[in-house]
Amino acid sequence: MTGPAAGSRFASVEDVHERLGTAGYLADPGIAGVVFLGDRLGKPVLVEGPAGTGKTQLAKSVAEMTGARLIRLQCYEGLDEAKALYEWNYRKQLLRIQAARVAEESGAGAGAGPAAWSDIEEDIFSEEFLLTRPLLEAIRAEDPVVLLIDEVDRVEVETEALLLEVLSDYQVSIPELGTVTATQVPLVFLTSNNTRELSEALKRRCLYLHVDYPDVEREQQIVLAKVPGISEHLAAQVARVVRSIRRLDVKKPPSVSETLDWAHTLVLMGATTVDAAFVRETMHLLLKYQTDIAKASRELTVEA
Repeated sequence: MTGPAAGSRFASVEDVHERLGTAGYLADPGIAGVVFLGDRLGKPVLVEGPAGTGKTQLAKSVAEMTGARLIRLQCYEGLDEAKALYEWNYRKQLLRIQAARVAEESGAGAGAGPAAWSDIEEDIFSEEFLLTRPLLEAIRAEDPVVLLIDEVDRVEVETEALLLEVLSDYQVSIPELGTVTATQVPLVFLTSNNTRELSEALKRRCLYLHVDYPDVEREQQIVLAKVPGISEHLAAQVARVVRSIRRLDVKKPPSVSETLDWAHTLVLMGATTVDAAFVRETMHLLLKYQTDIAKASRELTVEA
């Protein structure tokens, strides 16, 4: 195996796959391939799929396995430039202005005349008064960084355009200080739960990865890796039951994290196998709507 190219983090797709496994993330070749290309091409990776399928964990695992610092921008409705990029510390600026006025009035500036506003303005719009937010922090970072823009589908179109501008050139323009350009290209992951359609412009800028619920075999492997003390038989049963529930027409199918919660509970309860009655008793750990629980109780068939 050849070593990574200059500036790259991974030697090959297989290298990504193996290292994700050591970080506890069981990826399929498609996931590993997109992560590899995102690094080599210097492009953001847009990860879409149902909630609870490990999209956020992928970015965390990549940060862990590369030793990079994870910087997370949690998106929400109403997120604006001040919370995503930067803002000025207005309270500190006001104190600085008041201090200058007090100094003038007390005569501390005697002989020098009143402080010019241009001097004060230059002072208060300096690094000392700048509050960096996740996007600017990632751009300015000198150490290796993985930038996670989580649930990007929750922001408004205007904020999405801001993200696009930053991710296109990896630079931020601060009128009072000038343009800040990244000294290194961070590895960027954007996650989306598909609550709204993202713009074509943003999708064109990114590599695309769809992460769906794992198949039975991979979910069994995840359960075995994440739940200490569980047997292969019980892990296989857990994976099959969860697959059966997801095939039903339920409002919210169980996420992988809910699968793990259920498996942990079964181990704590000393279960070595599960039957239909046992599943019905613990169904609330997998389903969070009463209508879903009622439907699964009626229609679910448990495989031995």
